[in-house]
Amino acid sequence: MEFQRGKAEEADGFDREGIEYQGLEGDLIPAFLFTPRGRDTLGGVVVFHQHNGEFHFGKSEVAGEVGDAFQAFGPALARRGVAVLAPDSITFEDRRGAVRGVEPDYYDWLQHYNAMSYRLLDGDLLMRKCLDDAQRALSVLLQATGIDERLVGVAGHSYGGTTALYHAAVDARCRFACVSGAVCSFETRRREDTGILLFEAVPGLARMIEAHHVLAAIGPRPTMVVSGAKDKYSRDADQVVAKIAGDFITELRVEGGHALDQDRFDAIVEWIVERVSNQ
Repeated sequence: MEFQRGKAEEADGFDREGIEYQGLEGDLIPAFLFTPRGRDTLGGVVVFHQHNGEFHFGKSEVAGEVGDAFQAFGPALARRGVAVLAPDSITFEDRRGAVRGVEPDYYDWLQHYNAMSYRLLDGDLLMRKCLDDAQRALSVLLQATGIDERLVGVAGHSYGGTTALYHAAVDARCRFACVSGAVCSFETRRREDTGILLFEAVPGLARMIEAHHVLAAIGPRPTMVVSGAKDKYSRDADQVVAKIAGDFITELRVEGGHALDQDRFDAIVEWIVERVSNQ
């Protein structure tokens, strides 16, 4: 997988550099690569950013430069010895058609909608594009760092968690997966009238599979499922997990809502560090 290295910057305990590589459709995918400084690299993880209706935030939120401080997994993990690749998802931040950077544009939402709609017109899917992008990100992480392929995984919260969930289910190179705020059955979402990500707008998907089928497909690879009892996007995550045989899932269930907090953020970081430290 070819990629281009960009500007490198030194920070407290880690280095960050721009990375750019090509998608299947010839589009350029920008990302940040975080690597430990002053210590060995234990392993690596692709962190997919959240959605939160903020299309102007992508990799820069994982970098801790904008948005929610509890999405800043790049610096936190790199300081602990884990290399992190944080790509922009299609129509987010520097992959928006009209503007670049971290300032919002009125038509951001429309570009995301069109990314799904025009693919459906062509008999294609936004999910296919996003998962192809995700697999390329993992390839770039492996090649850019030279990490042992047994020590890489994926992680994300909300939209990023959904990406990590499906990616790990179809790509055995993901040796572990952390899925936060993104495990909920179609049945519950339909009953509670919870919105569906355009990522999952796949005709007939709910007739073919349920959330526990996707989650089970990751096993026996270690998987962390983080959910909040008051989070409509992970309302019944505990029930979904209960349907799955095997002990590969570490479940963190809290009483909180959708947004991450300090305890969940710290727990995710610790779990990922443990995955690459205990091999």
